Amino acid sequence: MSVAFPGESAEYRTARDRLLEQEIELRRATEAVAAARRELPPGGVVPEDYVFHGAGADGIPTDVRLSELFAPGRDSLAIYSFMFPRDPGDERPGPDTGQTALLPLLEGPCPSCVALLDQLDGAAEHAGQHMSLAVVAKAPLPRVLTFAEERGWRRLRLVSSEANTYSRDYHAETADGSLRPMLNVFRRDGAVIRHFWGSELFYAPTDPGQEPRHVGTLEPLWNLFDLTPEGRPDWDEQLSYS
Repeated sequence: MSVAFPGESAEYRTARDRLLEQEIELRRATEAVAAARRELPPGGVVPEDYVFHGAGADGIPTDVRLSELFAPGRDSLAIYSFMFPRDPGDERPGPDTGQTALLPLLEGPCPSCVALLDQLDGAAEHAGQHMSLAVVAKAPLPRVLTFAEERGWRRLRLVSSEANTYSRDYHAETADGSLRPMLNVFRRDGAVIRHFWGSELFYAPTDPGQEPRHVGTLEPLWNLFDLTPEGRPDWDEQLSYS
């Protein structure tokens, strides 16, 4: 296969072909990691059928068990832990308008989590054809649902873990109560629910200049930056831009 673009030099094509070989190897490595993940032995049985607060079919808050977050016919469930409230050290501005803007800054949502959830809201309907997806926040359910409406999210399944220990048990909350943006995947096998995989890369050592990137393969935004000459900016997502 030979590809060339208008005006490119021989030097560019030679370097691009070398890069293409690296991209092929990255693709192979990505497939190999995904295959190894699928071959993990059974994970630990979930210690309890956690009771979350969620919106019922009529919109009225109701208790929702972990087992009820699995859609009919879907035996895999991904749960993203939304840092709402945000990290105590996060001083980025909160929302400009709406009820969420009235909260103290440290009780508001994490802008980086919001940026990811903006993207997952668009993917949720497609993902739902093969799996279940839910978002858990520690904030009271009315706050979570109010912010979701203000943000324009329409497809995400949102629940609150305010009254249970899910966040602490699955490494989305530290001993001092600070939240962490963990992604956990669970597998249902009959009446048994097991933990399948968690984004514990968040807690793993990083090389100099790297962020944890524990859900990096999910993030279109940062992967899009990687395609540019500038690469990933030294920058944090915001709730709004002037």
